Amino acid sequence: MTTDTTTDTTTGTTTGTAAEQDGIQSRLPDPTKLYPEMAKLSASMRNAVWNGPVPQTTITLMLLRGAQIVGSTYHAVSLTGSLRKAGETETRITAVATWQDAPYFTDEERIALELVEAVFTPNPFGERVSDDLFARASEHYDDEAIWTLTMAIGQFGLFVPVALIGKPIPGRPIGKNYSR
Repeated sequence: MTTDTTTDTTTGTTTGTAAEQDGIQSRLPDPTKLYPEMAKLSASMRNAVWNGPVPQTTITLMLLRGAQIVGSTYHAVSLTGSLRKAGETETRITAVATWQDAPYFTDEERIALELVEAVFTPNPFGERVSDDLFARASEHYDDEAIWTLTMAIGQFGLFVPVALIGKPIPGRPIGKNYSR
């Protein structure tokens, strides 16, 4: 993630982050100050996911789609920044929103995107993750990889309410993303 600053071109003075300039405030204070165990839990889950067999790019693309579905600007900004740092093209990042008919994703990435979409999109007509979707995922991923995708979605799901209710400030690094 990057912290946006504005520099006055006449004086060369940096005036702070865009969030500070815009008066963006979090609704709640940093939860890790109240629940220090949360940071340890998050780090453990993240390490398990990142050290698993699924490429980090696939996981990050999948989570960006999750952020779009649940309407989390905080997560969308963070994940987009991570993808850019990893060298992803703007075309692929932008196309996550319309992945179903975008030609830029591998079959494995498509299954990951479809899984996160199934989990976070209500289905009034049956299971969210159908047997057919699971069978197609199993064609591309072994049990460990499916668990890795599942745990990544689960960790993201844990922090969706944090982002939607607490409203950490988008674009700020962890530990500096709360104003209270």
